[in-house]
Amino acid sequence: MEKSEKKYTNQLVNETSPYLLQHAYNPVDWHPWNEETLEKAKNEDKLLLISIGYSACHWCHVMEHESFEDSAVAKIMNDNFICIKVDREERPDVDQIYMTAVQLMNQRGGWPLNCIALPNGQPFWGGTYFMKEDWKNQILKMANIYKTDKNRVIEFANKLAKGIQQVENIVENTEEVNFKWQDLHNMVSPWSDRFDEDYGGTNGAPKFPMPNAYNFLLQYSHLSNNKEVSQHVELTLNEMAFGGIYDQIGGGFARYSVDKFWKTPHFEKMLYDNGQLVSLYSQAYLKYNNPLYKEIVFETLDFIERELMADNGAFYSALDADSEGEEGKFYVWNEKELTTLITEDFPIFKDYYNINGRGLWEHGNYILLRKESKEEISKKHKISLSELEQKIENWKLTLMKERDTRIRPGLDDKSLTSWNALMLKGYVDAYMSFGEKHHLDIAIKNANFIVNTQMSKDGKLLHSYKDGRSTINAYLEDYSLTISAFIRLYESTFNTKWLTQSEKLTEYAVAHFYDKNSGMFFFTSDLDPQLVARKMEINDNVIPASNSVMANALFDLGTILDKENYKKMSIKMLNNIKPEMDSYASGYANYATLMLKQVSPYYEVAIVGKDAHKKTMEMNTKYYPNTLFIGSFKESDLELLKGKYVEETTMIYVCENKVCQLPTTNIMEAIKLIK
Repeated sequence: MEKSEKKYTNQLVNETSPYLLQHAYNPVDWHPWNEETLEKAKNEDKLLLISIGYSACHWCHVMEHESFEDSAVAKIMNDNFICIKVDREERPDVDQIYMTAVQLMNQRGGWPLNCIALPNGQPFWGGTYFMKEDWKNQILKMANIYKTDKNRVIEFANKLAKGIQQVENIVENTEEVNFKWQDLHNMVSPWSDRFDEDYGGTNGAPKFPMPNAYNFLLQYSHLSNNKEVSQHVELTLNEMAFGGIYDQIGGGFARYSVDKFWKTPHFEKMLYDNGQLVSLYSQAYLKYNNPLYKEIVFETLDFIERELMADNGAFYSALDADSEGEEGKFYVWNEKELTTLITEDFPIFKDYYNINGRGLWEHGNYILLRKESKEEISKKHKISLSELEQKIENWKLTLMKERDTRIRPGLDDKSLTSWNALMLKGYVDAYMSFGEKHHLDIAIKNANFIVNTQMSKDGKLLHSYKDGRSTINAYLEDYSLTISAFIRLYESTFNTKWLTQSEKLTEYAVAHFYDKNSGMFFFTSDLDPQLVARKMEINDNVIPASNSVMANALFDLGTILDKENYKKMSIKMLNNIKPEMDSYASGYANYATLMLKQVSPYYEVAIVGKDAHKKTMEMNTKYYPNTLFIGSFKESDLELLKGKYVEETTMIYVCENKVCQLPTTNIMEAIKLIK
């Protein structure tokens, strides 16, 4: 339908966010979040009704259909409020404020997130999903309370605003820096009590992958030689790879599992999950040498290139859970379909993918998942492993061909700088583990997209890109994750371009986000319009907190560039967080990764000479989480590489805190120096 044929049109028609555009033809008179909208509310003394969601959010779609497409509901909203729609992925700063408010009021949050606020933006009521009649009643009630008892509402909003400002507000820790292994043991011990020893992950449901937390546990278990934690990490990775949360046919992970078995996914696929999980499985392959992990990485990257990558190297944000109004319809199968498509060896297929009580979902549909290894299946069905693998490949091709004829889930085709950086790092980690040059080529293409399209010469970033338009001043997450990805790209190429860009971004972030009083970083730039509070993102979640990423990046970049001020900033940030760490282990996992660099030897592996890259890749065939690769193919100005170039040979120097052991040309000798 052409725009002109639409019955209703609102202010969202000029936005680029797919989520906002989904609401552009609602009868609700939606406005985007901007200074003009906020000024309008103040001038008209009208309450703000702020509704926050994202394009792949199932219950956001449900509430839109039930309430926001209903003209009677829209009339109540339009008469009483200035209605603002926010894409939480575009505006995480706005989402933080109102999510904190709802959590303070209700002890829980989620999306869709709905708040009513004073004309100045201070919230005083909120919740998540509401059925239509509840929604109408609640918002009318709030509008009437504001009319009849305005002072009480303002008093409550002021108190709530103070509460919002205090959440995740870190102050400087003036105690002397003293990091010990015991600090990490104290953190992991109560955490391990909640490990699900049957299915991996944390006890109970729903289950989220939490790749950042498992990256720390992988490193911790290796460096402390903790076999129980190592077994738990391995179990979790195996169960996720075998579960329905992983797309067994097309690759890639769904957002989370609604049950404790990793069976039934919430079918949306997010770029940030897949980027981090590619990194995690790539690292875990070096530790456990499990070919399943390589398969997961390669299939997931195939999925990204097939469905979430643009021609210019940018990565799209997400695929919806729903297609044709049904969650998961694109991904599930009934037995009749499968018997028609898999005409040979159906009993083996049925056993391999659990077309039985284990895989049965709802309405007679099956979620394809695995229980037994390929070796177990081949032995049971008396065929060779290579025969089984050929059959699996044919099954996947057949089902993918059929699936491609179905109506696809909606695509959120905006590109976010922070999420692109996570995926970029995933590609680099895959390349470092498996040596597939194609993966490095994709990483470099994406890095060039960020530098050429999202970044200014002074180091300023923009957050979002769509249809040739770069928009929204970037957040700390964009800077920290991009710096981290570029450092890793330097490690894989020894191209100092990526160090130069990392330093430029770091200098900009320090200038515009750093809080000298606490030593932490604000989430928003000092150039951005003021919100109810200027927040710091402290706790790691599904994506690690921008402060924890920044602390790690400062330490690594400070090490490579020999910038002690960066390292001091990093250590101060870690020391600020230290008193909190054992209270909420998974929420501080990325800080704990930085602490591992302090309590365990952290090696600078300097490789200089014509085969520097080749020798780096040879060294990286085993798991060494406590190493940072620094190298060049000729004489270099980098402090750690000065005077280390010897013509016609490639020297390896294993250093710790700038003190180097005697150089060697032998990989095995160098490896012996890494404890």
